[in-house]
Amino acid sequence: MSADKPTVLVVEDEPAQREVLSYNLAAEGFRVCQAENGEEALLVVDEDTPDVIVLDWMMPNLSGIEVCRRLKTRQATRAIPIIMLSARSEEVDKVRGLETGADDYVIKPYSVVELMARVRAQLRRSRPSAVGVQLEFDDILLDGETHKVSRSGKPIKLGPTEFRLLRNFMEKPARVWSREQLLDRVWGRDIYVDTRTVDVHVGRLRKALMQHGGDDPVRTVRGAGYALG
Repeated sequence: MSADKPTVLVVEDEPAQREVLSYNLAAEGFRVCQAENGEEALLVVDEDTPDVIVLDWMMPNLSGIEVCRRLKTRQATRAIPIIMLSARSEEVDKVRGLETGADDYVIKPYSVVELMARVRAQLRRSRPSAVGVQLEFDDILLDGETHKVSRSGKPIKLGPTEFRLLRNFMEKPARVWSREQLLDRVWGRDIYVDTRTVDVHVGRLRKALMQHGGDDPVRTVRGAGYALG
């Protein structure tokens, strides 16, 4: 799987609907994870933080609304956009879903085309560079479409791995990323890379960003990982 692809987690207990959704998301260029119930969804989120979650409300044992509530009360997962799917069409149900923390609410049966558009809309908020949006942090500018980086107006040459590292940092400034999380986001889960490789590439990124002077924008958090700013 390409580490560049934004990740969508599909949580749906009906196998046919889960497969249709996953197929269409993959066809749109997304990396897709699946969970068939609420408990599995929470485990998947802990192991591989998605960029967007498409979450069915009506599931046995742990309902979608409870999964949403738990994710939105946790610091590490509250910023992940959640699109709630539900056959409940009453306004009171929609309000309940949104008040629980869902970022969007789609009533079944739904148009797959419309749902894809809603996923992309949430992605523009959670991972803007994946849809070609420019990112800024202090005097650093990253253009996700042209793959160009500059600092204080001066061009910065980065290798592809350093570019992905910087983009990941700039999408969520101040968030502390562990080496394992960076491996998943930058290298991809299907590639074996030693965690020490992360340190090497962070060092290269730092050197590149400081080639024209300026302070080191990458912060080392002892025992936890790295953050921007």
